Amino acid sequence: MQIARTVVWIVITAILVSFIAMNWERAPVNFWPLEDSYLRFEWPVGVIALLFFLLGLVPMWLLHRAGRWRLNRRISALENSVRATAAAAPVASAVLPEADTEPDTQPETATEKTEDTAS
Repeated sequence: MQIARTVVWIVITAILVSFIAMNWERAPVNFWPLEDSYLRFEWPVGVIALLFFLLGLVPMWLLHRAGRWRLNRRISALENSVRATAAAAPVASAVLPEADTEPDTQPETATEKTEDTAS
């Protein structure tokens, strides 16, 4: 996925650079529409294209960065709350009682009892 994104950005950059290189003539830009030539600037087309590209990119980039910042703060807060609850309530270690491997007395069977009483 990273390779595809890199290839797309390389293609977009190549198209933008070729557009700017081939259209470096000056173009008039009117900033105030009420009076003719009141605020009129003549800029190269490449500068205008780059300006509007940045006008679209910068707000979306800032929105993306703000979202990542908010999510990182939320993750940090959740991790800190988990650490606090883990430190407040330590887990009791489970100690199992040792089982006797060899019982001390063997239970008497019914045949042994009858032999003892018969003698």
